[in-house]
Amino acid sequence: MFNKILIANRGEIACRIIRSANKMGIKTVAVYSEADASARHVDLADEAIEIGPAPARQSYLVIEAIIDAAIRSGAEAIHPGYGFLSENAEFAEACEKNKIVFIGPPVEAIMAMGSKSQAKQIMGDASVPLVPGYHGEDQSEALLLSEANKIGYPVLIKASAGGGGKGMRIVNQEAEFSEGLAAAKREALSSFSDDKVLIEKYLTKPRHIEIQVFCDQAGNAVYLFERDCSIQRRHQKVLEEAPAPGMQVERREEMGKAAIAAAQAINYVGAGTVEFIVDEDGSFYFMEMNTRLQVEHPVTELITGQDLVEWQVLVAFGDKLPSTQNDLTINGHALEARIYAEDPDRDFLPATGLLSHLRFPQDNQHVRVDTGVREGDSVSVHYDPMIAKLIVWDRDRASCLRRMSRALDDTQVVGVTTNIDFLSSLVSHPAFEAAQLDTGFIEEHHEQLFLDSHELNDNILALATLYILLDRSDRSKINANNSADSFSPWHSTNAWQANIETIEDVYFLANGTEHLVQIHYKNQSIELLIDKLRISVSGTLNNNGELDAHLDGTRTHVTVVKDGDSLTILHSDYQYTLTALDKTSQNTFEESAPGSLISPMPGKVIDVLVTEGDKVAAGAPLLILEAMKMEHTICAPLDGTVKTIHYKAGDMLDEGVELLVVEE
Repeated sequence: MFNKILIANRGEIACRIIRSANKMGIKTVAVYSEADASARHVDLADEAIEIGPAPARQSYLVIEAIIDAAIRSGAEAIHPGYGFLSENAEFAEACEKNKIVFIGPPVEAIMAMGSKSQAKQIMGDASVPLVPGYHGEDQSEALLLSEANKIGYPVLIKASAGGGGKGMRIVNQEAEFSEGLAAAKREALSSFSDDKVLIEKYLTKPRHIEIQVFCDQAGNAVYLFERDCSIQRRHQKVLEEAPAPGMQVERREEMGKAAIAAAQAINYVGAGTVEFIVDEDGSFYFMEMNTRLQVEHPVTELITGQDLVEWQVLVAFGDKLPSTQNDLTINGHALEARIYAEDPDRDFLPATGLLSHLRFPQDNQHVRVDTGVREGDSVSVHYDPMIAKLIVWDRDRASCLRRMSRALDDTQVVGVTTNIDFLSSLVSHPAFEAAQLDTGFIEEHHEQLFLDSHELNDNILALATLYILLDRSDRSKINANNSADSFSPWHSTNAWQANIETIEDVYFLANGTEHLVQIHYKNQSIELLIDKLRISVSGTLNNNGELDAHLDGTRTHVTVVKDGDSLTILHSDYQYTLTALDKTSQNTFEESAPGSLISPMPGKVIDVLVTEGDKVAAGAPLLILEAMKMEHTICAPLDGTVKTIHYKAGDMLDEGVELLVVEE
């Protein structure tokens, strides 16, 4: 067996691989960029080698730097994880040339599946069902448009070398084709350095079901059943589960055999995923094959009891598969939720920031957390914004959904906007509970999923006020103990004033609205006046921000995270952030002008589509940003003239800066 392997990746997948390597007694070498010097995967590995600056193109995607790190460390093999160089044939070839084992498939297999067009041709020859489409070499717009018209709308334009939902556009009618093609090609070139695309018939209510396959060097092959990955946003998976709800035994075997046929058609070795699009009538079509481990592999591990990373290492070393098809069985149900730093209410824009507070449920037989970050780490613009994968298992799907709801309630993230509340809405939605799944689920149920149920209420204001009082009291006691006169009245925190009732006003800002809470100090109690409602409050606060509160006799336990003047109240049913205002030094901020376009995120300007003086209509695209490998188009908010443009293509910018101004 290998004595040492290098992991050519970062984040949660690097930590995941280290866990299996430790179990197998194999030493690990991490690589890291300058931005990741103190990252979790660096600390967990036995050794770590810096490979370049923060941008992935200058570090994690530099083949020579990673090969050099492997040689310097004496690593006998390299595990690529997923993303980055995991499906890069040139990288696999470089490993081979330097006598380093690539823990993945042969170079020829990667090349065969690296081009979606070539993959379709190979699968067609292997009698694997295909979606009607065009996968040819002629990339002229006229020919592509002609093929789209033949197929019939809607069609899907997809990057031939793509993956992860990048370089994909749905075109519903001929008039949208040119713009959709240009956007898909631009994003494909940015993500994969290849703007070749293919055109396919777009199924309107499909399910996305994938089969996990494994092959060894002796020609043995098995499938470890299926995963349903239909719940997606921006063509990227959000929730994945195994087995697929409603899957019949006969259809599972049929899809499993088709997946093995696909793998054997390219002499595959190692872990691979054959992805199928499944129509409403149950017919299925080959979509693509990922020649690597998938993000969602944990759900397969939980229902089969197998360690797929361990399988990868064994097969790469030359061992036979640990199990035959007859050995493999399905036990229970598993569900994975991807927790992202993103804002669902702003079309899932990625978010950046410091993880000032981070709590996950404890790992046990039912709950597993795969993460590459810790409290105090930053989510940067340079990498994927996934914070963690929350995976749960139970005896059946209904029990699994209940367990996931509780696990999401027990997950706390402060410092960046996340999709946790959105995930909770998803898993509790009646249609999801009933397994009415398709890839358009989020759009179809948008109104219910994005319903704001966490409005500010009197209890939240009361909890925030109680926290301030208890925190102030604790700090006062510390100051008193450290002072020369611990009994001095200046250490009092009850707002006492001579000859008048002891009353104090505190102010909070939430969603642009100011709220007043009046504190009435009684002899033995504290009473709050909020919107003419009187609430008696008391409680205790520990050093971790755990607040045990009594509001009018009702006990509530919450966590409060303080960051400057900002207070985040974390409860199992809600998370709310508000700002404590200091009326003695309050800043005022002017709202931006109606035609001022503000950057919704930090990122890079890919293209400026207008010049100063241009007349534009409301909704017209003005500028294209890229952040975390995804494109975002900034459009005109009104009819007018472009007055000022502050940035040019290639510029890096922060969230909240003014991009340009359109004068009405």
